[in-house]
Amino acid sequence: MAESMKAMSPLLISIVIVFIAGFLSSANSADPDPVTDFATGLSTFTLRNVFKNGDVSSDTGGIRAATDPQKFPAVRTQGLSVVRFKMVPCGSNLPHTHPRASEVLSLLSGGPLQVGFVDTTGASHIDILYPGDLTVFPRGVLHFELNVGSVEAEYLSALNSENPGTLTSTEALFHIPLRALATSLNVDQKTVNWLNSTVHRYGPGLKKTANSGCVPGRDISTAF
Repeated sequence: MAESMKAMSPLLISIVIVFIAGFLSSANSADPDPVTDFATGLSTFTLRNVFKNGDVSSDTGGIRAATDPQKFPAVRTQGLSVVRFKMVPCGSNLPHTHPRASEVLSLLSGGPLQVGFVDTTGASHIDILYPGDLTVFPRGVLHFELNVGSVEAEYLSALNSENPGTLTSTEALFHIPLRALATSLNVDQKTVNWLNSTVHRYGPGLKKTANSGCVPGRDISTAF
């Protein structure tokens, strides 16, 4: 287990990148097929240091850095997005959906990560990822990541759309009218208002909450 928790070797990282490229090319693209090799007017196809030059957000749960067609025009017309994460212990990428893309995720180092999604039958699919592991989130399903380890988790996600869209579940939920939401949750309107006052507001940042019950390195399980 100690060996599996070490950072991935350059060779293994290369294998991950090749796998992701194959996934993106073979999956049904969420974007139209390009009619040219690449967008016109490009001078480079390389983005240096995505944590500095990408679309970067930093929050209590860590750092998220994504490709952005404005900052990295080479992704235009290619039907793909890539996101790198550095997540602190007990940090979380809140439950969310990508309505326009499937996603493949690889843990590069640290963690482990608890990950999972809920399918359209209501069944949950939860797993623990160690460095070198890959998982897939089907298009449009509700999914999440949580660092259950005692060290920072660095991982990479690739999505088969230039603009996959992100809808965070709790923020979206509380945009539903009060009566309808109270009925759905089977609680009174006062409770709904209280819950609404406590949830994380919409945004791309990773979150960490002191009262979540998460303890770094403890309960590394799919059951909690």
